[in-house]
Amino acid sequence: MTTDQVSSRLHRRLIDALYVEAMVLADEARTYFDEGGRHEREALGPMARVAFSCESLKVTTRLMHVIAWLLTQRAVDAGEMSRSDALDPSRRLGLPPHTDPQVVAEMPPQARALVEASIDLFRRTARLDADQVVTPRDSPVRAILQRLATSI
Repeated sequence: MTTDQVSSRLHRRLIDALYVEAMVLADEARTYFDEGGRHEREALGPMARVAFSCESLKVTTRLMHVIAWLLTQRAVDAGEMSRSDALDPSRRLGLPPHTDPQVVAEMPPQARALVEASIDLFRRTARLDADQVVTPRDSPVRAILQRLATSI
């Protein structure tokens, strides 16, 4: 098995693991923010309730961006999309919504854990997205020119 094949298999396994993690976290967030966290939210003061609702939307936004990016990677791995199409800015991860750490610190423990988990997952995925950028040394044309230069 070549290095490229091993790398491709590892990449595919990493994407699949992150996808499962993102889907589980999305389900936990939906369950908590729609149902379980309702009583905790109602016990908060008016401004804290607004902050709680805003953070629940930010969690959802982060997770949906991660899931969309992971689905794009799966499409590339399945041959349904080219790597260059996946690098289009509309298919990149983008910037996460800003979360104020002080606001999160005042949230109920389960809400805080979900916010922090979504931030962590987004950061890990952003590192993978940043690694997708094609550098000039990765150019297929440059690789051919280098092979020609070394064969002469």
